[in-house]
Amino acid sequence: MRLVTYRSHVEAPARLGALVDTLVVDLADFGASRNVPLPSTMLEFIDLGPQAVAATAALLDAAKGIFPLGTAFPAANVKLLAPIPRPRKNIFGIGLNYTEHVAESAKSLDTSAELPRQPVIFSKPPTSVIGPDDAIVHNAKITQQLDWEVELAAIIGTRAKGVAREDALNYVFGYTVCIDMSARDCRRAGQWIYSKGQDTFAPMGPCIVTADEIPDPQTLDLWLTVNGVEKQRSNTAYMLFKVDELVADISQGITLEPGDIIATGTPAGVGAGMDPQEWVWPGDVIVAHVEKLGTLRHNVVAAA
Repeated sequence: MRLVTYRSHVEAPARLGALVDTLVVDLADFGASRNVPLPSTMLEFIDLGPQAVAATAALLDAAKGIFPLGTAFPAANVKLLAPIPRPRKNIFGIGLNYTEHVAESAKSLDTSAELPRQPVIFSKPPTSVIGPDDAIVHNAKITQQLDWEVELAAIIGTRAKGVAREDALNYVFGYTVCIDMSARDCRRAGQWIYSKGQDTFAPMGPCIVTADEIPDPQTLDLWLTVNGVEKQRSNTAYMLFKVDELVADISQGITLEPGDIIATGTPAGVGAGMDPQEWVWPGDVIVAHVEKLGTLRHNVVAAA
C-alpha cells in the first residue's frame, strides 16, 4: 500500500489515506462503510501492527476501485502532508553512509577519509519535518551554506530491542523519501544536530510505501536536482551499512518503537563536495526522488 497523511481542505484535520490509482481513500471513513474500524492517523495505523497492513490492503482490493461517496478524493484535490507530520521522537540520521560521500566530505568538511566502522548516528527533531511542496526556510542570519541530501527513510513498525540483522527487516513498516537539509556552517564542535535539525530541514513524503511492496530496500535508484540540474544520482545498493544493519545496530542500545524513522544517509553530490562549493538560496527549487517511493519538490524561501 501507499499510505499518505492529507487534508481535504485548508481547515480540515490531518487524516490517514491510501493512494489508489489517482484517488486518496480516507481509511477511517472507508473502513466505517465496511463496518471495519480503522484509525484516522498514520501513527495509530502503524501501532496496529503488520496484520493491519495485509487486512487493509485486502479490503481495498475487494473494492475494485469503487468507493462510497465521500470516502475517496482525487489526489490532485487534496493537500498531502508529511506521512508522519509530527514524529514521536527525533529522526535517526545516518551520516557518511555512501563511500563516495565519505570521500567528498573529507575534502571539504571536518570528517575522516576513512570509511566508518560503525554507523555514524545523529538526529533531527520532530519540528524539522515538513511535507510535500512545503517551503524550506533559508535563514541568512544563521547560515550561508545551506546544502541538500536525498535519502531513503525507513519507518519502524514493531518494537525492536537487540534484534539480529537477519530479522531486522521484519521490524520495518515501510519506506519514504527524505531530504536531509544541512546548514554546513552551523556544526558545533563536531555535533550535527543544530546543523541538520533546524525547522523545515526534514522534508518527507509524499507517501509511505509499506514494506511488503519493497522486499529489498537495497535496489532503489535515488536522485536529486537543484533548479533542474542533477546533483545526486545513485542506488541504495551502495550504502555502507544496509537498512537491516542500521535497524540491528541502533536497536542494540536504543529501543526502536513503532513510527520511529531512520534516514539512511546520502550519496555523493552534495553542495559541500562541489568545486567550487554550491549552496541553495531563496528562489531555488529542490526535487528529490527515490525509486518506487515517489518525488518531493520544495521551494527555498527566505526566513520571514
